[in-house]
Parts: sequence; structure tokens; C-alpha cells
Amino acid sequence: MKTHILSTTALSLLRLSRKLWLRVTLFALLAVLASAAAILLDDQIPDSLKARFTPDAVMPILTILASGMLAVSTFSLNVMVTAHNAAAGQTTPRVHAILLADTTTHTVLATFIGAFVYALSAIILFQTGFYPEGASVLVLVFTVAVVVLVVVALLRWIHHLSDLGSMDATLLAIEEAARNSLIRDRSLPSLGARRLTEDTVLPMEVRTLTAPATGYLQLIDMHAISEKLGTDQTRVYLYVRPGAYLVRGQTIGHASGLSEDEGRAICRNLTIAATRSFEQDASYGLLVLSETASRALSPGINDPGTAIAVLCRQEKLLLDWTHASKGEERPLFPRMFVPETSRAAMIYMAFAGVARDGAGQIEVALRLQQVLARLAKAPDADLAQAAREMSQHACEYAEAALALERDKTRLRAAVLSPSP
Repeated sequence: MKTHILSTTALSLLRLSRKLWLRVTLFALLAVLASAAAILLDDQIPDSLKARFTPDAVMPILTILASGMLAVSTFSLNVMVTAHNAAAGQTTPRVHAILLADTTTHTVLATFIGAFVYALSAIILFQTGFYPEGASVLVLVFTVAVVVLVVVALLRWIHHLSDLGSMDATLLAIEEAARNSLIRDRSLPSLGARRLTEDTVLPMEVRTLTAPATGYLQLIDMHAISEKLGTDQTRVYLYVRPGAYLVRGQTIGHASGLSEDEGRAICRNLTIAATRSFEQDASYGLLVLSETASRALSPGINDPGTAIAVLCRQEKLLLDWTHASKGEERPLFPRMFVPETSRAAMIYMAFAGVARDGAGQIEVALRLQQVLARLAKAPDADLAQAAREMSQHACEYAEAALALERDKTRLRAAVLSPSP
């Protein structure tokens, strides 16, 4: 379970590993090291091989590899940018961050650019005379290995291009990101702390905790905050969760048994940025899917089929969340209090946009009612009640938007009652 608890350092490393330039840099460094290894291992090469494989046999291959990989790298980057823009255009701009973390694209592009750097560095070393006489043998061995890697990367790239930027692949990427966030939330409902509710009683003397910056709360470093709680009487009560928009100086919680400096130190362990992220924000993936459905229902696109497909994915995500095993009752951070994810907020972010934008299309409105009816039978009572309330809300939208009385009658028959 502790693997789900992210720290600020772990989050930074995780995001660094998703950067495109990191793998490209590593492959390029390996290419330069391979070229340099040919100089260091020259004494290990038999004279017979040195006489057979001369620089004249290797240089044409390196030249072709360098020129070819430069063209392929440029073309592949252009394809990636075009596909990402197309995906963002037909779904939502928030999907761009998910697509940029595609490891297959990173590895393929890193292989192409690494092969180019290897070939170019080898050519430079040959032309400037840095390579010893027998280095061409090892350079040829490394070149054959690089060519094999390039061929494998090309095959992966061709397969990956078949659905890169497509609606189905983009929806699948959003769904996977949303699922990971929801499962983490289910395993640690209050991020490992005690559950903060309306019945939680605060001590008589508490110190106010305020937001250190303006932006979206992306991460609460639970480990770092817990380590700053000195005595057993120290308590921290946070009223916000990742995904909340904070304003500098806003009250975000209270703490007891801490000095003013210690209170500020706790607030510095909150990661606040200009955008929301998926790591601890359980509802964000549902919102991104909802935005995709709303885009599909816009008059310019008019694609109710995609909106219905999104509803099915959201239903599966929420049902999987309700049936996933919850974390241990014993909190990992017993002196911290954090609220659980609001079930009403989850339902609202998932379905409010479709309820509004699909109200005038009976097939969308009916499918939404069917999804909400199944969610109303979920084992989580709060989620079920939120689904019932959303059913009423969606019905009000549809009553105002549908033109035919027959459609309204069909819809009314599917609407859930406010309470079971």
C-alpha cells in the first residue's frame, strides 16, 4: 500500500521519467560511449580482423545511417505533434499531458535520435583521426547493433502509428490514467490519514494553515508532513484535497501543537501548480472524459456515439472503484485528518457536462439515465445517492431541451426517484 503514497521527490522523479528529452539524452549518451569504447578496446582486436574491416567499409554505412536517421527523426517528431494536436482537437486540451507521457513514442524517438548521434559522432572521430587503426572493427559491430535497434524501433513505430491520435486510443489513455488515480484513491481514501468529517472535533487552540501559492493543489506530501509533527499531541486538519483550486492566503486547514514557522513548513509540502494532475486527484480523469463527451456533442462535431462510449467508460470506472478493496481501517498517519473524495463531486464531474450538452438528444439522455440507474445500485451508499440526484438533474435538462412529448415520456420512465 505504501507504494501509492507519493512524496514531492517521488512525484518529481516520476514526472522527469515521462519527459521526452530524458530518454533521447540517455540514448545519445550511450551512442557517444559506444563510439568512445572503440578507442579503448582497440588492443583487444585481432590483426586479421583489422586488416579485413577497414574504415572504408564502415564509413558508407555510417553516412547512410546518419542521414537516414535525421530524416526519420524529423518526420517522426512532426507526426507526433500532428497526432497530439488532432487528439486534443477532437477530445480536450487536457489530454495533451497524457499523450506526452507515451513511453512507446519516447523510446522510438530516442532510438532514432540516438542512432543519428552515434553515426555522426563516429564519422567525426574517423574524419578527425581520433580512432586508432583497428577501431573500425568495433565500430562495425556497434553499427550492426544500432541498425538492429533501429529496425525494431521502426516496426514498433509503424504499429503504434496505426492508432496514434485516434479517438479510441486517446479515450483508452484517458481511461487508464483515470483508473490509476481512482484505484490509488480507493486504497488510501484519505491519503493514509484519518477521515475528516463534519463530526470531527478540533482542539480548543489551533493555528490556521494557509495556502502558500495560488493554483491547483496537485500533491500533499503526507510523509514529509508527518515527519514534522513533533509531539504526540500535534494534529493537522486539512480541509482540501488534490484538485482543489487555492488562492494564496486562503485557509486550507488548522493544526494544533505547532509554532507559526512549523505551520508554514507544513504548507510548503503542498505541490501547487497552474493545472490539475492525475497523481492524487481521483476526479480529474472523470472530468477529462466528460469534457471529451461534451466536445463530441458540440454542434460542430455532433457525435453522440462518442458521448455514449464515454458514458460506458465512466460507468465501468466508477463501478470498478466501488468494488475495489478499500485500504486498512488503521490509518498510516494517525495524527493527520484529510477528507475523503466527495462522491457527489465524482458524479458531478463525470456526468454534469453530458447531462447539459446531451439533453436534446434522446439516445444520449436515455443512456445517461441507464448508467446512473446502475450506479444507484452500487455498494457505496453516498455514490448511489449522488447518482440518484444526478438522474433528477439530467431529467430537468432534458425536459427543457427535448422537442417531442414522446421522447419526454420515455425519459421520465427511466428517471430514478430522489431516494431509494
